[in-house]
Amino acid sequence: MENISREELERLVGINKVNIFYDIVDEITSLYDTQQTWNNGGKKWTYEYKFSKRGKSLCAFYFRENTLGFMIIFGKDERNKAEEIRNELSPHVIETYDSALTFHDGKWVMFNITDYSITEDLKKLLFIKRKPDKK
Repeated sequence: MENISREELERLVGINKVNIFYDIVDEITSLYDTQQTWNNGGKKWTYEYKFSKRGKSLCAFYFRENTLGFMIIFGKDERNKAEEIRNELSPHVIETYDSALTFHDGKWVMFNITDYSITEDLKKLLFIKRKPDKK
């Protein structure tokens, strides 16, 4: 799938969420050497923007009308590490994490991004998923 324009994303989720999306993308690309790909969002979402390296997913953004989602899948060891930093996370992030379903391949946690307050917590969770490649 080709790149989705900023204008299209703004029509879909609004300018504020698009600004947050691009700011987080800039942060991730400054820390990690990954491939980024646009995909169809499946049945529940319009678009997916995925970060991966050597076929392993780091995280993904999801877009649908008025909604910006951010997903991280935590394996067993990663879930244990997430438990260790619970006291460093906001109540909203903890609630989202706790309510996410755990499948055979991991805990799929979808965060609803509405403002910048979640970004530091997402960075902490990404560091659990994978240590930054770049300094």
